Amino acid sequence: MSSKEFDVNGTDYRIVLTEQVIGHVNNLKSLYNAAYEDPESFEDVSAEISSTINEIASTVEPPAEDSDLDGLIQEIIKAVDSKADEIKKELEGKEKPVKKSKSKK
Repeated sequence: MSSKEFDVNGTDYRIVLTEQVIGHVNNLKSLYNAAYEDPESFEDVSAEISSTINEIASTVEPPAEDSDLDGLIQEIIKAVDSKADEIKKELEGKEKPVKKSKSKK
């Protein structure tokens, strides 16, 4: 878990990136992709998008203003993506064992 702070429209917000928050963000990204790929499905997923945004926003301190929600969600998505990249790089580093050179005698 890591804590992130964001300045959105002059308000400082803080969120702890828990597994649950990361799951909500990944779900939101999937919903956005579904709506983008099939605009006709937007009505079907818009309620779920709204619900997921509210779930994410409920974990932010101080409580998010409606006018800040879009910018705040964008910042949280960036933070989750950045965290995922960090973890991926760590795992890639562990997967590549350092080869020891054998000395020839």
